[in-house]
Amino acid sequence: MPDFVGAVDQGTTSTRFMIFDHGGNEIGRHQLEHEQILPRAGWVEHNPVEIWERTRAVIETALARAGLTASDLAALGITNQRETTVVWNRRTGRPYHNAIVWQDTRTDRIASALDRDGRGDVIRRRAGLPPATYFSGGKIQWILENVDGVRQAAEAGDAIFGNTDTWLLWHLTGGIDGGVHVTDPTNASRTMLMDLETLDWDDELLSFFGIPRSMLPSIKPSSHPGLYGTTRPGGPLGGEVPLSGDLGDQQAATVGQVCFEVGEAKNTYGTGNFLLLNTGTELVRSQNGLLTTVCYRFGEDAPVYALEGSIAVTGSAVQWLRDQLGIISGAAQSEALARQVEDNGGVYFVPAFSGLFAPYWRSDARGAVVGLSRFNNNAHLARATLEAICYQSRDVVEAMREDSGVTLDVLRVDGGVTANDLCMQIQADVLGVPVSRPVVAETTALGAAYAAGLAVGFWKSTDELKQNWNEGRRWEPTWSEEQRAEGYAGWKKAVQRTLDWVDVS
Repeated sequence: MPDFVGAVDQGTTSTRFMIFDHGGNEIGRHQLEHEQILPRAGWVEHNPVEIWERTRAVIETALARAGLTASDLAALGITNQRETTVVWNRRTGRPYHNAIVWQDTRTDRIASALDRDGRGDVIRRRAGLPPATYFSGGKIQWILENVDGVRQAAEAGDAIFGNTDTWLLWHLTGGIDGGVHVTDPTNASRTMLMDLETLDWDDELLSFFGIPRSMLPSIKPSSHPGLYGTTRPGGPLGGEVPLSGDLGDQQAATVGQVCFEVGEAKNTYGTGNFLLLNTGTELVRSQNGLLTTVCYRFGEDAPVYALEGSIAVTGSAVQWLRDQLGIISGAAQSEALARQVEDNGGVYFVPAFSGLFAPYWRSDARGAVVGLSRFNNNAHLARATLEAICYQSRDVVEAMREDSGVTLDVLRVDGGVTANDLCMQIQADVLGVPVSRPVVAETTALGAAYAAGLAVGFWKSTDELKQNWNEGRRWEPTWSEEQRAEGYAGWKKAVQRTLDWVDVS
């Protein structure tokens, strides 16, 4: 068997290709950003063609730099930004519209209408999700209703939908020349269209959005040796490689962090933050604003479920300091700037740029900086931005404890923001529990590689994967209980100031 497994990690701001050996060590990578298209306030789009071109480029470059070819890869996995919606023509391969990104809020009235007439309760019960702008169903409906010709093409069977995993799988397996139109339960569970118990599209849920079933991809296990096809020789890998793993990015990170036991949790710090708690084969329905989602399904085994807290804006708040305010020149500078002050100086920043996600689910909220005095400077704002990442995570941890009864002993963390030592120290202080980062921090790509490799026998079992996990850094809490309580009370007051800002009725 070949010595390596490859993983495409198609994220919100960039696409990377990573190559791992049997020990889970990184052998090669390449990464490219893509454009963030912001047509108007609350709208966020990507160009799907650009994403496919970037994917081709990162695969070709990473392989070339590592001196490898397709024959060196035992399997290929894909992980992706979830909920981001692409609708394209299966005959031409052309998208009908830019991809509508998970952060986009143009569907707020669609989501609000679902809750007014009782359909929202059906969605919560069957799909495990609250009606929200976050998920794919409303985005598909918006494209069907607002882009000329798409409704007719969908009825004729020509217009098809996918999150970015499906879009890339279709291209990698041939595109208009026999491309496979598939997804997995972790992605399908983010649409408001899939029944969590049957793991199939639900006709009543489809009717709520007016979506023809023929638009939707087949739902296959997250890890399977033959259901996703193989790459085409003319594609970016230059040869045939089994496409045997597909996981939404946050579920992939959970697999990469080897959270295979009930009660284990991880938090991924990227554009947003996503905290997942493994609940095993039990489907736990949240009473505290969390999502019930599929964690993974390996082969024909029963699906494993999770509770998830999704936070829209964390790392992208640091980008906002850089791109919109210009007070830092790069993400790394946020730490140095924040270290110039001992605390937030009374300033709280709630980055509700596209409303608040878990556990609040308030699309009427908008960002706010509160507590300013003449004393405050840019360092206080930088510190408040890092604290916002950590306080939003605490909101989710508190909701998970209420839902599951699980009190965390340690929080496993991964993603780009974990390179910020100050932010991770603040996270330990805000939570009052240790924060642990693995040696391989890019666990999203690693999880996709694990899913693909398990399917073809590159790794024999999840026990083998656990042996690969090693702690790279740990942060212990230093705040007193009084500091912790006082800081969190201030945060809760700041959140209240952001609500009822936009009329979404």
